[in-house]
Amino acid sequence: MDQTLKLKDIHLPDPVGWWPPAIGWWLLLVLIPLFAALLWWFYKRVIQQSALKTAQKLLDDIKEGGGADLQRLQQLSAWLRRVAMTISGREKVAGLTGEAWLKELDKSVEGAPFSEGIGRCLVEAQYQKELKEKVNVSELFELCERWLKGQKK
Repeated sequence: MDQTLKLKDIHLPDPVGWWPPAIGWWLLLVLIPLFAALLWWFYKRVIQQSALKTAQKLLDDIKEGGGADLQRLQQLSAWLRRVAMTISGREKVAGLTGEAWLKELDKSVEGAPFSEGIGRCLVEAQYQKELKEKVNVSELFELCERWLKGQKK
């Protein structure tokens, strides 16, 4: 009598398909863009904070520096333009002049102190040889500090 068992041949399992991916791939698919967005946000925040700190230092330097009122007004006007271009972007701010420039500055402070108040003198300061009227420079510095604080929001 034949004692051999009739065994069936070895059956290999079906090959593993690529779909659906394992949970680790799903997590990577979600976490990598999230991590990239977080890095971008952090980078922009660090750049903005350092720009604001530098702007505050420059404003303090202008405030403490001596010189005629016209010279300080010209420095303030240039400072405002530089800071606005750094924070808002060159394409948004660089081409603004006159009333449009003052209204852009008014967006960061309450009321309209640039277009209707003391800030109006900044528009023409760059083009004057001497001041036509007396300007309260300390009040203008306070306005610029309020504007800078408005940029942090």
